Amino acid sequence: MHKNITITSLIWICYLKLNVFIKFENYYHKYRLHTRKGMTAMQIDEKMIAEIVKSVIASEEMVSDPGNRPVPIGVSNRHVHVTQEDLEILFGKGAKLTVKKELMGDDFASNELVTIIGPSLRPIENVRILGPVRKHTQVEISRTDTFVLKVKPPVRPSGDVAGSASITIVGPKGVVTIPEGCIIANRHIHMTPQDAAGYGLKDGDYVDVEVGGIRKTKFYDVQIRVNEKFRLEMHIDTDDANACGVKCNDLVTIVKKD
Repeated sequence: MHKNITITSLIWICYLKLNVFIKFENYYHKYRLHTRKGMTAMQIDEKMIAEIVKSVIASEEMVSDPGNRPVPIGVSNRHVHVTQEDLEILFGKGAKLTVKKELMGDDFASNELVTIIGPSLRPIENVRILGPVRKHTQVEISRTDTFVLKVKPPVRPSGDVAGSASITIVGPKGVVTIPEGCIIANRHIHMTPQDAAGYGLKDGDYVDVEVGGIRKTKFYDVQIRVNEKFRLEMHIDTDDANACGVKCNDLVTIVKKD
């Protein structure tokens, strides 16, 4: 047993072992199904067996080298952050965001939805507000959304809105037009200080990320964000996710820059 194993590493080992068990169980049921049809084990899926073995080996390697630990994906849909002042314009005096789903740290997906409108005057409805309220109102969209809205937002880290695009937000009680604040969020990875130490990274670093699968690709210049309240997760938007065929909780690999 390795001596320098953190709680985070142990959790990941358990997670990986569970995935291996699930894959093996799925293989077993597939085996039972096909053998009833007269097929042999060799005819079923040798690729699946290889994947199970690879998962076991990978989980053991991660104990000794946490820097090899894969990163789960979180896919972000378009969303809005608002100030308390703008929230009350949109939803009425004294309005407060209500929690639909807890996210990372103090963040949550709220039950409150708005409509966003750009120069095209073609609305995108049912855009969720993420809480809690912020110091600046911000709208994060994908490149695909820009073709509908006819806006030209820059690719920026969340919160970096100076000189970004203008957009209009419509709520049930009022309308807010922000002169700047519409962006396309940059690709980034959230992690704790313990995670960062394991990877040999620090807040503000940039890495490349390899994505496997049938549409494998590589994302360059992915920003590292480190905070005690974070959990290990790479955030990409729906355009990126669709382009490489990944979904939430799929695993990707960090490649350090030279």
